[in-house]
Amino acid sequence: MELKDYIAPLRKWWWLIVASVLVATVSSTLATRQQSPIYQARATIMVGRAIENPNPTGNDFYLTQQLAGTYADIAKRAPVREATMAALGLTWLPEYTVRVVPNTQLVEITVVDTSPQRVQAVAAELANQLIRQTPASSAGETQQRQAFVKSQLDDLEVKIKETQAEITKKQDELGNMFSARQIADAQTQVAGLQTKLTTLQANYAALLSNTQQGSINTLSIIEPPALPTKPIGPNKLATILLAAAIGLVLAGGAAYLLEYLDDTLKNPDDVQKELGLTTLGAVPLIENRDGELAALSGGQSAAAESYRVLRTNLQFASVDRPLRTLLITSPAPTEGKSMTAANLAAALAQAGRRVVLVDTDLHRPRLHRIFKLRNNAGITSALLEEHPALDALLQETQVPNLRVLTSGPLPPNPAELLGSTRMKELLAELTALADIVVLDSPPTTALSDAAILSIHCDGVLLVLDSGKTRREVAKRALEALKRVNARVVGALLNRMPTRGAGYYYYYYYTHYYTSGDGRDGDSTEALDHRRRSKRKAGEQPAA
Repeated sequence: MELKDYIAPLRKWWWLIVASVLVATVSSTLATRQQSPIYQARATIMVGRAIENPNPTGNDFYLTQQLAGTYADIAKRAPVREATMAALGLTWLPEYTVRVVPNTQLVEITVVDTSPQRVQAVAAELANQLIRQTPASSAGETQQRQAFVKSQLDDLEVKIKETQAEITKKQDELGNMFSARQIADAQTQVAGLQTKLTTLQANYAALLSNTQQGSINTLSIIEPPALPTKPIGPNKLATILLAAAIGLVLAGGAAYLLEYLDDTLKNPDDVQKELGLTTLGAVPLIENRDGELAALSGGQSAAAESYRVLRTNLQFASVDRPLRTLLITSPAPTEGKSMTAANLAAALAQAGRRVVLVDTDLHRPRLHRIFKLRNNAGITSALLEEHPALDALLQETQVPNLRVLTSGPLPPNPAELLGSTRMKELLAELTALADIVVLDSPPTTALSDAAILSIHCDGVLLVLDSGKTRREVAKRALEALKRVNARVVGALLNRMPTRGAGYYYYYYYTHYYTSGDGRDGDSTEALDHRRRSKRKAGEQPAA
């Protein structure tokens, strides 16, 4: 597959993609306009006081990090939540998260809400309630005990300093003593002071471990929550762009899905791939006004040009075996076979060939309506009469060299009549009166008439409705014709779109093969048409 084959579904369903993107963009814009601004406040708590210790150990940091994870989990529990709501007089709490900063003893409490005052108050109270969970935060007796320990520490600090001063003084006096007795007494006094100092320091360290100072299992706020002044969201532009991107992706996927589920024949490539048939022509999608024949609309008509291309391609397709009788059929009803037969017959007659157009659709005949002819007698009359006067049954049309044999009264047994020996003889008689006989037959998959008639014809042209004829239906029609060894000379794609993915094929068949390069029998007429078109467009015609 080429790149254009992958892009074709997007080009075909461009309106769906544009509509989806617009709907997603407008919807997201309206939705974001209804959203309130979101604010955020953050409180940071430190576990322990190892950071204040000049010589912290690795064990201190390890323990505080373990405690940080525990306190982060406690902050999410019901006791802390309920205590915070009770303290603030709230019945609910806004969304908040608690996390430990990696590889630290810091705990962050982040609160998100639409009110900046509420997020600040909730973050501060959550931090306060978490601190209350620590052993050092108890009131009453514990606080009195901490005050007593504090006073004892202050007293010990004074005594330690006094003892250190006496030791220093005694050591200075030793340098001025000459008596052995005095030196011995001084040294004894210094040793006693040293013992006293050691005892005081041990008592001080023991009391210090029972206070918050230097303790590990304590919490302190190092960054209180500030009142937010700017919202953190919602990011309206990002939301709108994301919605548009999602709409684009979904619509693109839907386009490819619809194209995958579409099992119709849309262009000559599909016909060749699925049926193995050559597309001999492509008729553009046109408005048929009251059964008007496109072949009679003038040389500038794109539809008329397409039937002339079909006429020429049929001539090339029948070089080895000339087509004296051509059957026109389609896989299903309403695919344009009758109009195709009428226009092709008119195009053949305009080329100077004697043409007889026969309406063998004895179920729903249409040719008499297209050409506005009487239908009181026709092919059924010729089949039932032993020696019919064909010249009386053949009706002249406004197209020179074109005569039509209508269906006549509809019989109860069309298949038996069309498959009879008399039908074969009638075709031989009609062939003697014309250069080519074109037969309009019923749809192939609906009735057996087309398969029966194809036995007596030199070739069959299968009419396919572009974008409507389903592949399986077309395959069944082709198989029905091949079972009776019918010669299918090719296919005609009817109602090809003149815009979109199928326009390329329409242009290819109506322009390339009629470009005045001598490739068909209409080159002179096509070249004149191109010259007239260029003059209208203000171009200089080619010589």
